[in-house]
Amino acid sequence: MDKMEKLSNPQKTIEVLQKYNFTFQKKFGQNFLIDPHVLDKIIAAAEITKDDFVLEIGPGIGTLTQYLAEAAREVVAVEIDSSLIPILEDTLSSYDNVSVINEDVLKVDLKKLAEERNGGKPIKVVANLPYYITTPIIMGLFESHVPLKSLTVMVQKEVALRMQAGPGTKDYGALSLAVQYYADPYLAANVPPNCFMPRPNVGSAVIRLTRFEETPVKVKDEALLFRLIRASFNQRRKTLQNGLVNSPELHFSKEQVAAAIETLGVSPSVRGEALTLEQFAALCNALSE
Repeated sequence: MDKMEKLSNPQKTIEVLQKYNFTFQKKFGQNFLIDPHVLDKIIAAAEITKDDFVLEIGPGIGTLTQYLAEAAREVVAVEIDSSLIPILEDTLSSYDNVSVINEDVLKVDLKKLAEERNGGKPIKVVANLPYYITTPIIMGLFESHVPLKSLTVMVQKEVALRMQAGPGTKDYGALSLAVQYYADPYLAANVPPNCFMPRPNVGSAVIRLTRFEETPVKVKDEALLFRLIRASFNQRRKTLQNGLVNSPELHFSKEQVAAAIETLGVSPSVRGEALTLEQFAALCNALSE
């Protein structure tokens, strides 16, 4: 397939959509990329080489998939919308190193996929997903301890900022801590709305999350850590102590919470957004005793 045939040419995208009478589904939040520079940036950010097996989530009509197929050894693309499958068979027909699975990615056995296609080595994941589903999918992949080397995703710009925010900033919250517990975030590119069809109402960004081989903090109870983090950001105006005592997810007395906060050497009136991941881990370990 010569370069002109690529879907990153908006004319080609329109042609394919018309040929299949494709209608954008509101429920799948579909926006297709039509900018070759952004596609090159995604490939560069994900550091895709000919040695790599890549899992793509949400290939859409195959725009990014074409670029991945040229850069990687092998690509498996998982697409939930069955109306896109015939389109993908067409747009990817000239690549022999791509296979498409029509499924919800959270139902796919990715451990088995890594075993079969990548000799059990961690896989690189690339995704340009509908924004409402991005965070649940990223967290689902991290929590299931699937062997991941990195996740390179297109997200809403404000979500990218939240993922890499540090304590005490307005963007810092439960998502920042959850992402940074599992991975090192790197903001690779900002992507304006005109790079997509149809144009979204918000700016976007490409962020690469490189999975830690070992989590940066050690906790006795991972589930408790995330409950504490959620509880402390649920009501941002509240002090950390009140947030933890009032959370329906937690069952500690006011005394237990006060004693645990005291072990951190911070004021009892501290707010959750002032704590680092290390401090949350220390709090978690104090409370799990």
